[in-house]
Amino acid sequence: MPRWARVCTLLGAILVLVSGAGLVGFEAVLARYEGAVREADLFGDEAAGVVPEKKSDIKGPLDILLVGIDPRTPEWSPLADSIMVLHVNETLDSAYLFSLPRDLLVEIPAFPKANYAGGTEKLNAAMAHGSRVPGEKLPSAAQGFELLSRTVSEVTGIERFDAGAIVNFNGFQKIVDAMGGVDMYIDTNVRSEHRQPDGTMRTLKPGGGGYLGPQAEYTRGNAHLKGWQALDYVRQRYGLPNGDYDRQRHQQQFVRAMADQALSKDVVTNPVKLDAVLRAAGESLVFSGRGRELVDFAFALRGLRSDSIQMIKLPGGGVTEGGSYRGERFQPIAEEFFAALGAGTLDSFVINNPELLNKAR
Repeated sequence: MPRWARVCTLLGAILVLVSGAGLVGFEAVLARYEGAVREADLFGDEAAGVVPEKKSDIKGPLDILLVGIDPRTPEWSPLADSIMVLHVNETLDSAYLFSLPRDLLVEIPAFPKANYAGGTEKLNAAMAHGSRVPGEKLPSAAQGFELLSRTVSEVTGIERFDAGAIVNFNGFQKIVDAMGGVDMYIDTNVRSEHRQPDGTMRTLKPGGGGYLGPQAEYTRGNAHLKGWQALDYVRQRYGLPNGDYDRQRHQQQFVRAMADQALSKDVVTNPVKLDAVLRAAGESLVFSGRGRELVDFAFALRGLRSDSIQMIKLPGGGVTEGGSYRGERFQPIAEEFFAALGAGTLDSFVINNPELLNKAR
């Protein structure tokens, strides 16, 4: 019998994919799920009068911007809690995944459509500033993504992203639960700021300033995590030796663990479970292929496996002013990494700087 094809459209973002091939064929299966993924003008192409030419040929290299948000309410201006770039090499069968610290101090350019004059702020604020729509009560995450993408371009030197996606973190819980949980290696003992051992939320201290009650704990070693546990684990940064840099590593590891779980026989050979996973993935995404369809990216990246994606850590450190913490700043080697990215020499650069690799188990 024909086998289900691998889930292949990456996110993280996070590697959430939407392809499959069964008895009814590749195109028919994709058509079933593609409509579940919302598409939006994330880069402002249409607003600028630039209508991308519809075409299906996708050639490498590719740069894909993946942004995770954690909205509290519809009125909440979205902050970019997780910012990842997936750089796929020219052959489309290997890639690098790197994160940008949410607290990275950057120059956010002026953005007239949101009445934002620009300024030096933390990177995650770019999406919130850009999301404000004059005269409207509700923010626009898609418009916020546009300003964030411009800011990330200034930081990395990537002039144009080939695609982008907004991922709602709450949707990941549904994906993990649909898969029956996710197996991953916990590399650092972590205590949750937000959840109790049974998954219920901890109580805020009267007047703010922290939480009360017992804490969920994640102990170093192999673990099978439920949806709420996986989401809680990758949110944690307080109490970790390297703060947000450890959280970035955990998010990258989670992306790969999700991909491996989605490609496991337990999922891909179970049509009912696969259907639930793909539908949950579709509900969690907003995608822009800049003139190319999601199905085209799925087909182009069909040879990309989780073990061919190198996870990169870009070192940085805190910036203080007058004794107060202002944000993060990259170390010089990050600028060298971005220069190699622009020059197309990333493979040799990483070989010569193996300390940049985040190991996964």
